[in-house]
Amino acid sequence: MSRAWHGLTAAVAIGAIGLQLGLVVDGASVLVEEDPPGLGLRLARFVAYFTIQSNVLVAVAAVLLTRSPDRDGPGFRALRLAGTVGITVTGLVHFFLLRPLLELDGASWAADKLLHMVVPALAVIGWFAFGPHPRVEGRAVAITFAWPILWLAVTLVVAATTRWVPYPFLDFREEGWAHVGVVALAITVLFAGLIPGYRYADRRLTAGAG
Repeated sequence: MSRAWHGLTAAVAIGAIGLQLGLVVDGASVLVEEDPPGLGLRLARFVAYFTIQSNVLVAVAAVLLTRSPDRDGPGFRALRLAGTVGITVTGLVHFFLLRPLLELDGASWAADKLLHMVVPALAVIGWFAFGPHPRVEGRAVAITFAWPILWLAVTLVVAATTRWVPYPFLDFREEGWAHVGVVALAITVLFAGLIPGYRYADRRLTAGAG
């Protein structure tokens, strides 16, 4: 069951990323301007989305777990925790902040639901139900928390120099710095709550298994 679940998660995540990538190459827009930029810039912006980064981390971890359900190691621990926490935030932020802004259909609708709902559900259920545990330690926690902070800093620098932001709630020109600051603080607090929450659950699940 563990191998099958991780294999399903990997297949869905890779398929969702591939579908969205195909839409980007084709010039389809979701939260971008109607007149898309050149392909190179579209691809650069594609990988700049936190949604895509978190789905990639989940996909890589799921592929590794499909091959070896008991996989371990410092790099894997950081990868798995960052992917799981990141995809959890992706699902929550999409549901509360982005979903009301989107009017999608066809392939764009399917990609949106897969990336923001189906993959998060598969990843979180898989983490709790199939582990492996224990896999959360100090280095993994530090890397997991540093990633979104670095992503936010780079995103705001890019926004200041190019006027492009991946998500409208980070557009300080439209929303103002106060709004962006509140949203950024709220998301940071969300990470700060989820990471120790997953660490606590990891220990409890390990104790239960023993």
